[in-house]
Amino acid sequence: MNIVKTLAAAAVIAGLSAPAFAETFTFTAIPDQDDSALKARFGKIANYLSKELGVDVKYIPVKSYSAAVTAFRNNQVQLAWFGGLSGVRARNLVSGSQAIAQGAEDKAFKTYFIAHSSTGLKRSDDLPKAVQGKTFTFGSKGSTSGRLMPEFHIRQIFKSAPNKVFKRVGFSGDHSRTIALVQSGAFQVGAVNFAVWNKEMKAGKIDTSKVAIIWTTPDYPDYNWSIRGDANKRYGAGFIGKVQRALLGLKDPDLLKQFPRSAFIPASNKDYAPIVSVGKKIGLLE
Repeated sequence: MNIVKTLAAAAVIAGLSAPAFAETFTFTAIPDQDDSALKARFGKIANYLSKELGVDVKYIPVKSYSAAVTAFRNNQVQLAWFGGLSGVRARNLVSGSQAIAQGAEDKAFKTYFIAHSSTGLKRSDDLPKAVQGKTFTFGSKGSTSGRLMPEFHIRQIFKSAPNKVFKRVGFSGDHSRTIALVQSGAFQVGAVNFAVWNKEMKAGKIDTSKVAIIWTTPDYPDYNWSIRGDANKRYGAGFIGKVQRALLGLKDPDLLKQFPRSAFIPASNKDYAPIVSVGKKIGLLE
């Protein structure tokens, strides 16, 4: 009888001690802005999630959109802040993976086409035909707002591939760099995430005498938090739901402002069906 009591007591102690020895929960994010902005944002997210989940949480930076997808596929991270396209790609590679949250603004995201003042291009309701023959930069090759959707509209409007429409086509790597390249005149026209543009405008980083918006795309779904399908098995029953509740419960105005988002709301894989459709149409998804 004493042995039974001893074993029971040991089990209770082990149960109480479990969170202290729980495996680290890791996450990453697509590098859509400069490193300083990403570190400020996701370092705070790691601290927040650690408190809410009761486990050690670590943010792992990556150098490219494809690296974020690879880290998710290889189980180097269990959670990631993806764009619409990168999220679809990552979830397709890991059985049972789910989009669990998105920004309130991500249900109706937009891309701005921007132009250097020397082009003489003005803002209009349609993408100006005069962009033809100009130099043009996308963002990252794997970006929804910086590549997928702008390429879709370019092909739809001009019935031709971007390299046939523009004199020269480049890929800046991230939205902040797209703005910088067009503002400097290195490229005459570019496509940029509207949220990054608005944030940099508020921060006083954009000189509107040199660069301006010339067209805004129709709305589409974009960024999302996606979690691997095996997270419950690895971290315990109900863990995916716990992570989702933590993200939806994030109310810190300063932290939300850094995304920038007004709130996080529930998301599901089916919300990104339009991204799948467009990706297949232009050959970026199989």
